[in-house]
Amino acid sequence: MTVNYEYDGVTASQELEDYVNGKLEKLFNKYEFVIRADVFFKTENTSDRDEKMKTSIRLSAPGPRLFAETATDSFHKSAAETVNSLLKQLDKRKDSMQTY
Repeated sequence: MTVNYEYDGVTASQELEDYVNGKLEKLFNKYEFVIRADVFFKTENTSDRDEKMKTSIRLSAPGPRLFAETATDSFHKSAAETVNSLLKQLDKRKDSMQTY
């Protein structure tokens, strides 16, 4: 499992990385075909306070890459919602995969 973090206009946080690692660890354990995750944290310059902090996650797996992003009022919430979105995508991907 490889996880890469990128921060755009955000100070790096080990606590935030540990939180996201915990969430992604569940994905990697459940779906062994996922080999890598790229996590992006960015603050948006919007007038809406509830959608200022955006978390984007890109997963590398067989087939096209999976991608999800969510903007909320905190990085923890947006990361959790993004991982939930990826879970749905991974379930669909696993159902469509054929074993030979």
